[in-house]
Amino acid sequence: MQVFSTILRAAAGFALGFAAQSALAQGAGSPPPPKVEVETVSARDLPVTYEYPGRIAASREVEVRARVGGILLTREFEEGSRVSEGDLLFTIDPARYQADVALARAKVVQAQAQLTQAQRTEERSRALAQRGASSQAALDDALSARELAEAQVEAAEAELRTAELSLDYATVEAPVGGITSLEQVPEGSLLNTGDLLTKISQLDPVYVNFSAADKEAASIRELVENGTLRGASSPEDLTVEIIFGSGETYGETGKVDFTSTSIDTQTGTILSRAVMPNPASRLLPGQFVRLKLTGLSIEDAITIPAEALMQGPQGMFVYTLDDKNVAAVAPITVQRQVEAGYVVGSGLKAGDRIVTKGVVKVRPGTPVDPSEAQDPSEGPAGEASDEKPDGAAAAPTAPAAEAGTPPAEERGETDKAADAGEPRKIALAEKGAGGPPVPRAALPDGEDARRATASGADEANR
Repeated sequence: MQVFSTILRAAAGFALGFAAQSALAQGAGSPPPPKVEVETVSARDLPVTYEYPGRIAASREVEVRARVGGILLTREFEEGSRVSEGDLLFTIDPARYQADVALARAKVVQAQAQLTQAQRTEERSRALAQRGASSQAALDDALSARELAEAQVEAAEAELRTAELSLDYATVEAPVGGITSLEQVPEGSLLNTGDLLTKISQLDPVYVNFSAADKEAASIRELVENGTLRGASSPEDLTVEIIFGSGETYGETGKVDFTSTSIDTQTGTILSRAVMPNPASRLLPGQFVRLKLTGLSIEDAITIPAEALMQGPQGMFVYTLDDKNVAAVAPITVQRQVEAGYVVGSGLKAGDRIVTKGVVKVRPGTPVDPSEAQDPSEGPAGEASDEKPDGAAAAPTAPAAEAGTPPAEERGETDKAADAGEPRKIALAEKGAGGPPVPRAALPDGEDARRATASGADEANR
């Protein structure tokens, strides 16, 4: 009888432990709401920028060519140096042109002498005709000779001016101020009229050529016309900034001064040009840069962080929370990407609360445990941030009991030692059953059964 009493007590203890374990397992089947960060969206005026790749070009690039032929005697500048308008660049052998000028001056003197003779002949013929000593025909011939002499003087003077111009062209001066290129012809070479000598590039200001896709340009124009974009009524009202490849921003700003009225059939883009001051010659022709166009803004814009945006089979959406912190799917449309995230076209209004971090843990129609997102810059300098990356579990402040495991006070000393650091051993109530795990201390072992059997045998022998 004592053996059966012991077995019944062990079975009763096992049943009580299994019932307690089942209750704990049921409680563990309803996990707490996931912790997420939320942000209350608001409407504000948002500056909008557009960036394009561009290439620097000189505002004026002048080819200096020989206007007369001859031997190139000297070069009066250093290649690549800055010259001013009117500076002497080259000297061509002027001997031939000096002789042409002297010859032309002699012809002028000759023509003037012939004119003087014709004038005197006209005067005599007129006096004789008045006294009747000469015919009218002789007077007409004298008059025509004087007119021809006058024409010859004008022709000779024109030849003189041409010769003087050729002599002046033998001295080549800078037509504009700028930076010179390499010398194209060395000294001592025989030049022909029109030969290229050098180039001068005017680098202050400079042009920046860039192209915008025709669809984007049409979209910007439409947004400006319907009032979505404010601040500029034409491309000339935009401010241009330049960003170098290193990320450095150029210290000067410029304006758009030209936009093509046609679309390039090969690239489908619209050519535009900006003019930029370049006093220190930091911008060089051929240099690739990035242009940032500023001056436009969106009124009452709603933006969301990039991590809050989700993509589903039906399109893009975010999770919103109601006053009971229950999550719901809110389909949205996105207008464009900005530095702060994305500009929402429709689907949200000012005052909506959206989940920004921990979105992978959210399920529609279930509650969450929200906390307001904080700007990392708000904390004091040097203070460690409590924010953890997405997917990282928060470390508990105290050891939590495993699912289905009673507290240490309700178990034996063996489990207390396991809580102190040894691995906790779990067994199932029935092998192959899908029931909740039960601590091994709640089950009778073989030693207990042997002791109970031996005790029963001793009682029977007595």
